[in-house]
Amino acid sequence: MTKTNQLDRRGFLARATVGGAAAAAGATLAAPAIAQEMPQVKWRLTSSFPKSLDTIYGAADELSRRLSEATDGRFQIRPFAAGEIVPALQAADAASEGSVEVCHTVGYYYFGKDPTWALGSAVPFSLSARGMNAWAYHGGGTDLYNEFLADKNLYALPGGNTGVQMGGWFRKEIKTLDDLKGLKFRVGGFAGSILERLGVVPQQLAGGDIYPALEKGTLDATEFVGPYDDQKLGFVKVAPYYYYPGWWEGGPTVHFMFNKAAWEGLPDTYKALLKSICQGVDADMLQKYDYKNPTAIKQLVAEGAQLRPFSPEILQACYQAAETVYSELDASNPAFKKIWDSIKAFRHDYYTWTQIAEYNYDTFMMQQRNANKL
Repeated sequence: MTKTNQLDRRGFLARATVGGAAAAAGATLAAPAIAQEMPQVKWRLTSSFPKSLDTIYGAADELSRRLSEATDGRFQIRPFAAGEIVPALQAADAASEGSVEVCHTVGYYYFGKDPTWALGSAVPFSLSARGMNAWAYHGGGTDLYNEFLADKNLYALPGGNTGVQMGGWFRKEIKTLDDLKGLKFRVGGFAGSILERLGVVPQQLAGGDIYPALEKGTLDATEFVGPYDDQKLGFVKVAPYYYYPGWWEGGPTVHFMFNKAAWEGLPDTYKALLKSICQGVDADMLQKYDYKNPTAIKQLVAEGAQLRPFSPEILQACYQAAETVYSELDASNPAFKKIWDSIKAFRHDYYTWTQIAEYNYDTFMMQQRNANKL
């Protein structure tokens, strides 16, 4: 090897060594930054739902799984079913107080605290699931809801939707408004306050108490969710008349509600990741219901369910009663009015649009289905 070649070789090795050292130094310097962006976080989540309702409760499991996978296990949220930490209807209180960092619940459960809670989830004759999602994500709905929740030490993100629910299981047919009078109906919150004006006697019962109450006749009717969830509870055996639609829940949004201080303490990368994953879980729940309900409704009919629509007379009377309640709340509750005005403005335009292409396409396809052409 010539002297010149030896010098060139030594120069190459020196440059390679310097470059390698610089790369190693860069990697060493980068590690703390990565660690700061993805710290180890372990949270607890309390759900308002039992594990038996795998589609609703399952959204919490889905959040946990996706988040752990995305962070290589560095951010973990452990879900607990209703009653394991706190009762179902105290989930938001637990998150607000900081005894857990997050809950999975429905805003209308807290209607008694302030009717404004319900607006983020579902109120009678509001929006469908697609409408609620459009308003929440692109109409400022999530921001308005979080403005309301801020002084309650909560920050909420949509975390599921069941789609329009069924109107419930009845021991007898409901044909006229007179049939509602004195009806002992397991229904609460906003719907209960409206039906009460039409003579219904709203009842609050835990899930496990509904079936025996219907069987004994101490309860005349109950609403729950829809075919997939309702089938598991066996209501068809004791209250065979299955009414629709559940006008009080046209598109109920379920929320992940985070303790505000815990949320604000997260690095921006985790906040962005949670927002993205929650939106994915939100869509996933509705997709599951849309897939599972068609099979469940056929099975329920085979088991003896008798499908019945609420009459136009009943729907119109309920709508008018709801409008009266809204007028009263608008006059007395500024927070309610602010959010409800936003929903109403979008609702007008949403149902202007959906009655054009969407409604006519669906109607035509339903006609083909009923003619056994699909």
